[in-house]
Amino acid sequence: MADGIQTYPGDPEVDITAAADFETDGYRVTAVRLGSHAGTHIDAPAHTEVDGNTLGAFPIHRFEMDTMCIDCQDLGPRDRIPPDRVPDVDADAVAFHTGWDDHWGAQAYYDHPFLAQETAEKCVNRGLDVALDTLSPDPTPSPNACEDEPEGFKIHHELLGNECLVIENLRGLDQLPETFALRVYPLALDGDGAPVRAVAATTEHCIV
Repeated sequence: MADGIQTYPGDPEVDITAAADFETDGYRVTAVRLGSHAGTHIDAPAHTEVDGNTLGAFPIHRFEMDTMCIDCQDLGPRDRIPPDRVPDVDADAVAFHTGWDDHWGAQAYYDHPFLAQETAEKCVNRGLDVALDTLSPDPTPSPNACEDEPEGFKIHHELLGNECLVIENLRGLDQLPETFALRVYPLALDGDGAPVRAVAATTEHCIV
């Protein structure tokens, strides 16, 4: 997490400043202000569902996911990720690797591919949590939005409304094998979402 990082349009800005320092106070304290969906984070159902569960409703092992990485790097700006990308696998989650983390911090990051409705439904039917290297599984508001794009948070509603968790703003998926163990332990905020330290464990090493 860094001061002033890119956030979803309208979300609180990230502000990290010194509240105490050695020269003045003899010790260090950092003041941190951020939204619950800043940086790499996890969405709880309470994010978009009126009566949805908060993160505190889930046991800690719920944030440990056997994950399959799905290559979507052939998709372009604001393309839909089709349902045939979701394999019939024995896994807890799927990570959609679009390569959009390369655009982090730029305007192009808002124009990421997003899930088609049928893709979200397929994930729900298979009980899969969804991870992405993008801002959202829904299209993000942008001047480049197309007229036929869905409005609102339909994909969030489909996934979170069926208790499929959503992890956003991942990076480094290009360094991972097809299957890996994803660990996304949230800050203990018991809210609608929280930043996570995402760690991918493979048989050879861990990637943070």
